[in-house]
Amino acid sequence: MTRRPDIFADLPTVYAVGKNYIIIVPVNEPCLMWVRVGDEEFYDDSNGILRSARLTHKMTVPMPLLDSAGGYTVLWRKMTERKPYFSVAGDVEEYTSCFRPLDPKKEKINIYHIADAHNRVEGPVNAGLYFERAGEQLDLLILNGDIPNHSGDIANFESIHKIAAGVAHGEIPVVFSRGNHDMRGVCAEFIEDHTPTDGGVSYYTFRLGPVWGAVLDCAEDKPDSSDEYGHTVCCENFRRRETRWLESLCGEAEPEFSDEGIKYRLVVVHNPFTERRKPPFDIEEDTFTHWAELLREKVKPQLMICGHVHRCYVSYPGGERDAFGQPCPIVAASRIVKDDPAFYVGGAITLDGDHAEVRFTDNNGNVVGGERVDFK
Repeated sequence: MTRRPDIFADLPTVYAVGKNYIIIVPVNEPCLMWVRVGDEEFYDDSNGILRSARLTHKMTVPMPLLDSAGGYTVLWRKMTERKPYFSVAGDVEEYTSCFRPLDPKKEKINIYHIADAHNRVEGPVNAGLYFERAGEQLDLLILNGDIPNHSGDIANFESIHKIAAGVAHGEIPVVFSRGNHDMRGVCAEFIEDHTPTDGGVSYYTFRLGPVWGAVLDCAEDKPDSSDEYGHTVCCENFRRRETRWLESLCGEAEPEFSDEGIKYRLVVVHNPFTERRKPPFDIEEDTFTHWAELLREKVKPQLMICGHVHRCYVSYPGGERDAFGQPCPIVAASRIVKDDPAFYVGGAITLDGDHAEVRFTDNNGNVVGGERVDFK
């Protein structure tokens, strides 16, 4: 790993969305930016206009191209003065990173899961280095909602970039899911400018080697009419759109999750929505029952990976936590301590053929719980 350029606020992150990677680079000052993969270049532009007004740059690259190249180069020019005529920009500078995709033939896959960091960085990063400490390769990082404490300040989004860079180093894929706290605050409507989405939509699928996944978004966890939101959300309508998308995904004649090269099917969602909540959190029970049925009957995932509850456990179909027919075992993997900002527990998950080894690990690398989960 080469030295981070001074203009970078953090190292790049390579997010998996659909059939593409979205390379995100936070910067400290205005610049024009693009990436080169092989002989092709991909720009952060708005209909042909290179962006310089925002400090998070996003470049979309086809997955097969980056997988084949095994690396990418970020290029930029500092934006000295942007004018209607004869703008002034600096010389081209560049930073090159290697990239290790998931091998389609690989059976043992190491995943680290981080959710509910709530602006903590040091603890989640230290926990996320579990496999690196153990002398093993991390294959995939999942950031699963509530990484910022809220979206009341644009600076809170920095925690997303810092954790992703601190664990993945820009060299492996990352999957991002939005949490309910991400929807709160004056900057919540801008979160898509700083995170990966599928054309602005926060629910999507991804395919990484033998792993296929669906990222779902339960949005807020109380009724839209809650005084807490002050008339600023329309999550019920959002979930109806998401339901139609999930129905369409599952209703295809040859759905993407049925490809014969797929060994593992995952659901990544912040909120373990098949659990029954007490008021005012007892929302959309019919919707969540329908989602669970579609996943159970059509997708047949091996694991659903969640945060939100600030606890670490494995829940099985038909168990005491299953209220709406969960489609598979659920791994909830995040824990923080209010008075100790350095403490964090996340999930080290190894997919290995017919089972997963689930370990809950803290910021010191200690395994504080876990179990083997056999796939049916």
